[in-house]
Amino acid sequence: MLRVSRLTDYGTMVMSHMARSPEQLFSATDLAAALGLGVPTVAKVLKSLARGELVTSVRGLRGGYSLAHPPEQITVADIVDALEERPFGLTECSANDGLCGIEDGCGIRAGWLSINDLVRRALEGMTLADMIRPLPRREQRIDPNSIRITRSISR
Repeated sequence: MLRVSRLTDYGTMVMSHMARSPEQLFSATDLAAALGLGVPTVAKVLKSLARGELVTSVRGLRGGYSLAHPPEQITVADIVDALEERPFGLTECSANDGLCGIEDGCGIRAGWLSINDLVRRALEGMTLADMIRPLPRREQRIDPNSIRITRSISR
């Protein structure tokens, strides 16, 4: 099964919580309590998000963290990039060239690269503002059977 890391999931939770009140300052303790997470975990996530320039920190007694950009300008891809230790990729060869000894003659690498590109574009197309919107009613949701994947591999 393809999954994002636990830290990336927590980072998305933290950022989504902050996006509901984008002007507010949040402490790691308050975020941890609101989300049911450990303070050390939230602190680690916030430090990575700050390095990725997605949140800003304010020091002092009334300090905390706030979003560095409006929720409409932060994508899920931005969050993944800030929290994952390696470049985005569903497989090793779709993240980095030259890591596999059979890469040049691989018969499925082009397919993985296409899938990787589709997933990356989906992450780039979903903003933090989108993440906090309520789910549409069941009949308004996208039918997975209606999605068509077209092949666009250039050689």
